[in-house]
Amino acid sequence: MTAQIIDGNAIAEKLRVETAAGVEAMIKAGLPHPGLATVLVGDRKDSQSYVSMKQKRAREIGIESFGYTLPATASQVEVEKLVRELNADPHVNGILVQLPLPSHLDDEKVLNAISIEKDVDGFHPINIGRLAQKGREPLFVPCTPDGVIYLIDQTGVPIKGANAVVLGRSNIVGMPTALLLVKRDATVTICHSRSKDLPSICRQADILVAAVGKAEMVRGDWIKPGAVVIDVGTNAVDDPTAKRGYRWVGDVCFEEAKEVAGWLTPVPGGVGPMTIAKLLSNTLRAAKYAAAAKA
Repeated sequence: MTAQIIDGNAIAEKLRVETAAGVEAMIKAGLPHPGLATVLVGDRKDSQSYVSMKQKRAREIGIESFGYTLPATASQVEVEKLVRELNADPHVNGILVQLPLPSHLDDEKVLNAISIEKDVDGFHPINIGRLAQKGREPLFVPCTPDGVIYLIDQTGVPIKGANAVVLGRSNIVGMPTALLLVKRDATVTICHSRSKDLPSICRQADILVAAVGKAEMVRGDWIKPGAVVIDVGTNAVDDPTAKRGYRWVGDVCFEEAKEVAGWLTPVPGGVGPMTIAKLLSNTLRAAKYAAAAKA
């Protein structure tokens, strides 16, 4: 068996085109351009790269981009003050605080300061709480987990009734992804570093989502034949043959997995593009909410 590769770049591009059309329709209707504000605290290279890409993609489809950078020494008061100023800015429809924050900052308090109507990253405690409750709907869902579900849907494999295994229990990816799968009526197992016999648990999965941050941890013999495998991991491994001296790999051993899985996301080019596409889609939705509230 050779897995069908899930092309995250192509799927994300289709979603970006749809979002761009929605932005254009708003502008033609005489409404303001949607606006996305990004807040970067510190000088982490990976965070700078992520924020730069998000800003670029926003501008490409007509969303105004407002970038704010604070030093790594910024205080809790300073970060929350900026967030509240952006809450009050009518030009800003969505606020993204790039995580992780420097260790001296309380990220939960910062996220809690974001207006729920502008929480396009989906991490406000109220949005996460609603996601966890049966019969409640969050205004916004975290972008990467939402992208994971979107990619699974593209395969045509039904989530309802499926055995799903999520490797990783982070607040950013693992837990929200598990909650979304539960909402779609999957039977979900969440695994972590203390789970016993991970390979046997994974082999029961019709849908396997790997989000542990450990390079190529999931081997081919961990995978149920024909399973949908979504690899969220992005890990740099040394490669002297590469121009930069390293290459990116996922949490799944791609070469082994592609011989067993039915569907498989590559790294790069799988989940990553969906994160930004979902962020832009959420920003458009937030702009529509704001416009409706003023009407």
